[in-house]
Amino acid sequence: MITDLYPELGHIIGTEADRMGIDAYFVGGVVRDHFLQRPCTDIDIVCVNRAESGKWHPEGELNTMEKKNNVVKKVESGEVSIGIELAHAAAKALGGSKVSVFKNFGTASFRHNDLELEFVGARKESYSHNSRKPIVENGTLEDDQRRRDFTVNALAVCLNEEHFGELMDPFGGIQDLNAGILRTPLDPDITFSDDPLRMMRAIRFASQLGFRIADDTFEAITRNAKRIEIVSMERIAVELNKIMLSPTPSLGLKLMQKCGLMQLILPEISALAGVETVDGRGHKDIFYHTMQVLDNVAAFSGNVWLRWAALLHDVGKPGVKRYDPKQGWTFHGHEARGAHMVKRIFKRLRLPLGEEMRYVEKLVMLHMRPIILAEDVVTDSAVRRLLFEAGDDIDDLMLLCNADITTRNEEKQRRHRANFELVKRKLVELEERDRIRNFQPPVSGQDIMDTFGIGPCREIGTIKDAIKDAILDGQIPNDRAAAWQMMLDIAATLGLKTKE
Repeated sequence: MITDLYPELGHIIGTEADRMGIDAYFVGGVVRDHFLQRPCTDIDIVCVNRAESGKWHPEGELNTMEKKNNVVKKVESGEVSIGIELAHAAAKALGGSKVSVFKNFGTASFRHNDLELEFVGARKESYSHNSRKPIVENGTLEDDQRRRDFTVNALAVCLNEEHFGELMDPFGGIQDLNAGILRTPLDPDITFSDDPLRMMRAIRFASQLGFRIADDTFEAITRNAKRIEIVSMERIAVELNKIMLSPTPSLGLKLMQKCGLMQLILPEISALAGVETVDGRGHKDIFYHTMQVLDNVAAFSGNVWLRWAALLHDVGKPGVKRYDPKQGWTFHGHEARGAHMVKRIFKRLRLPLGEEMRYVEKLVMLHMRPIILAEDVVTDSAVRRLLFEAGDDIDDLMLLCNADITTRNEEKQRRHRANFELVKRKLVELEERDRIRNFQPPVSGQDIMDTFGIGPCREIGTIKDAIKDAILDGQIPNDRAAAWQMMLDIAATLGLKTKE
């Protein structure tokens, strides 16, 4: 008996279900997360028709057998949905929340406090080979549980008074929960072929929950990987972002690589795997280095776009990889190549192409700069330029760069981190003193035009760039008086005269 799963809410919904002659159940994630002691605010309620009892009356009291039979026929024909009807009744009993109805899917939902409740009639499904959209029919509770992706998501708890709190577990979901295993209720080949998105969901749950995918289930994912091609990229991206936001994202991404889904969804990341050796000299496996950097970032930040920057920071390396007998393996310019690839990847995955993408591009482009500074003499000029280019994203950039130090050589790591701390201190000192972060030159283009009575021209850019470089190089302070005098000096060399 499960009597402590939203008991007040469950009793109210159960009371309305009993009044209407409906069996109602909490099902899926809300039950699973209750056993895992995880918060869950999306609550699914499955409804099963008991029309033969004569108690269900969405059109009011059933005073005649003719009216009762008419309602039953409507249910059987799909003209009305018991899920929608129970949603309306429950919303009213809970204080009158507005119900959103999705008639084509036979579902309805509403918010109650901070919970999102969705009601649907029990269904059974069948699929055609070329689509993951099922043919849906009314079904029993077990039909509904059978169609679910994994046994741990097929658990149901009764809300009706007579059986309140009873757990329905026909496929051993509790046993799998306790063992931390993901398996499908039915033949996994059929499950994944019917709805290939379930393969991504398996990997997502494994990553989120730290569960192991059962061997036969994982083998079925590997066999059916190419079926992912019939799934919209938008749906794939939703699951991919959930993997990226999991506590240890590499768990899911390594599973994607192992089963073949990575090659189909993110071939640029799959291409990072492997080590090439020439003259006995190899380079580190960039894929596994990337996974470590991503997990390092995830340990300190829940920002999904910073995690994307970590995933893509070395994505340009395969395209610029070269072997030099003197230097060994080089990856010159990989940051620029990678930044250029970001838009193409985001566009294909239907990820946002605005501010989020530009943020990832910037971090990928700049991710080597603090590391190069840390390996060289840390000049004020170089640090000012880094501050200027990174702007408000400097802290995220520094977190990414610190995460990128993955060498196992303890002496090398100690030296890197000591120099890196020096760069961080310089950043703080120069920011406090020179106010460089997001700075705009104290003299604007309009100032130059007004002073010399000229229109837009190349000379304006020359003056502005010279002032900006002088401030970043520490030749003049970041204030208007110094910048104004420099403007006058440069203008004189260009033959510009002030207006009289």
